[in-house]
Amino acid sequence: MSHDHSNEHLQAAEMMAQYDKESDYRHLFGFAAKLVTDIAITFSLFQLYTAAFGVLDAHLQRSVHLAFGLCLVFLLYPTRKSWPRNKLHWVDFILACLGAAAPLYIVVNYQELVMRAGMVTPVDLIVGIIAVALVVEAARRVVGWPIVIVAMGFLLYAFLGPYIPGSFAHQGASLKRLVGHLFYTTEGIMGIPLGVSSTFIFLFILFGAYLERTGLGQFFIDLANAIAGWATGGPAKVAVLSSGLMGTVSGSSVANVAGTGSFTIPMMKKLGYKPEFAGAVEAASSTGGQLMPPIMGAAAFLMAEFVGVPYIEVAKAATIPALLYFTGIWIGVHLEAKKNGLRGLNRDELPKIKRILLDRGHLVIPLVAIVVLLVKQYTPMRAALVGIILAIGASLIRKSTRISWKGVLEGLEAGARAALGVLIACACAGIIVGVVTLTGLGLKLATVLVDLAQGLLLPTMMLAMVASLLLGMGIPTTANYVITSTIAAPTLMLLGVPVLPAHMFCFYFGVIADVTPPVALAAYAGSGIAKGNPMVTGVNAFKLAITAFIIPYIFVLSPQMLLIDTSAFEVIQIMATALIGMVGLGSAMAGFLFVKTSQIERLMLLVGGLMMIHPEIQTDLIGLAVMGLAVALQIAKKRSSAVSQVSH
Repeated sequence: MSHDHSNEHLQAAEMMAQYDKESDYRHLFGFAAKLVTDIAITFSLFQLYTAAFGVLDAHLQRSVHLAFGLCLVFLLYPTRKSWPRNKLHWVDFILACLGAAAPLYIVVNYQELVMRAGMVTPVDLIVGIIAVALVVEAARRVVGWPIVIVAMGFLLYAFLGPYIPGSFAHQGASLKRLVGHLFYTTEGIMGIPLGVSSTFIFLFILFGAYLERTGLGQFFIDLANAIAGWATGGPAKVAVLSSGLMGTVSGSSVANVAGTGSFTIPMMKKLGYKPEFAGAVEAASSTGGQLMPPIMGAAAFLMAEFVGVPYIEVAKAATIPALLYFTGIWIGVHLEAKKNGLRGLNRDELPKIKRILLDRGHLVIPLVAIVVLLVKQYTPMRAALVGIILAIGASLIRKSTRISWKGVLEGLEAGARAALGVLIACACAGIIVGVVTLTGLGLKLATVLVDLAQGLLLPTMMLAMVASLLLGMGIPTTANYVITSTIAAPTLMLLGVPVLPAHMFCFYFGVIADVTPPVALAAYAGSGIAKGNPMVTGVNAFKLAITAFIIPYIFVLSPQMLLIDTSAFEVIQIMATALIGMVGLGSAMAGFLFVKTSQIERLMLLVGGLMMIHPEIQTDLIGLAVMGLAVALQIAKKRSSAVSQVSH
């Protein structure tokens, strides 16, 4: 059995390196390995110290955070793909030293820089240019080319302002002014995204690293198996449950697919699911993890900061949409299993719920504690800090889950490594945001988009959706959300959409880009594990995640879905009608309800389902009538086929 497991882990690691830039790093030995370990542990200790005893001044906190991040990226990720992965190259060593030195220049000369605010000396200029170049290069290594191309485009735009025709023209920025703005103010690289990364995102990633050490992931998979493994299409439902649970802790869709997928995908295939469908179920569920409160992906923490509300408000608003999203996948999986006659596993093959909870139930204590603290209005930073202490504490309750002293240190290192992708994505997105604030591009773009859509809300939302999906084709959710919330969210707000629904709209499409063909990274990772066709897997994942394309439109048009200005009765009504609508939508996608559907029944289920999801009495009644008719036709068909079978 252990041999199988090690094989699965190897396979998952290979998948990650292929589809997730962050996982394609060096495995060093000797002095170099010790150096990386020591820097990573120091990085985590710095973050824990500032979380416990008070954060430094914004600029200082962010500079130290960036210095650690750049240094580790250049030590861990080689300049060229062809360079060996087991030893350090001198070029990378020099870049790592520069990467640490450039941000620390701000720390060392902090008083002076504050005194001459806005005055950039020649030395400042040189350091600033090096820093901006290093951030872009680090992003190329960890995040990939798409974000680098976008950042370069924005930098060019900053210089070429006066030569651009039409409404996008601006007065242009000198090199001195641009570098000063991007590196020495809190508007650019050192902006809010890096600020959030240097405070709570890092701590939540560290918290995730400790939960993984305690074996919480395996606990989730076993629990999901015990709950749903026996049902129709059991293993696929297990994938939906366990990925949703794991996703609340891990912010990356691809990492999540590789983590839970290496267990769930082989189980689904064994039951008879096609590889393309098995990979798609895992991809759609893992992507949804970022939408699922209580701990959503890193981008949700940024949203709280941008919108200016406590994080718990964002989590509360995301609850109904996330439940609908997972219900949609669950229904899709169930109907697919019914259509192909796929049964669950035998109950005697499955773990017992009582046994699992007795053995490892204590591992959930830190998760519960974090939710309670967030609800009690503690800052996310304090909640995460308590969560980390409790994760280590709770692991000590049973010998089988205990983290050793070595494990504690390994957790510190793993947390720092896992934070690099988000850190660099935030810094690089800061360049883009900096150019937008310097040139006033945000407002210009918003005006152009509104003109294009002729001031109508629906076409504007469609344009914003396309922008988010295009950006998501290779840019991680965090950076994608930062960019779209700077460009697309103001557009929606110009047309009177409240601030939280406007940001949630951009966030949703940023996340869902991971399962949108042609570049559906999470689906490709799933197809890699399932050994299926990547494109077919992408299309299947898209069909399963279809709810996520519809819900954002609905909560912009009626914010009650985000629990804004609504009563308990309204919430129950919205949930009930939306769930019926989800069944209609799911069966339209699967082409199956009680028996196979005809094209006309499919259309009726689709239209009826969409009308039911929209929270208004008139649409609900029409939707119910249309769906009712389709259901009646299906029941009649089922009866006649049963009768004909009996007569045969």
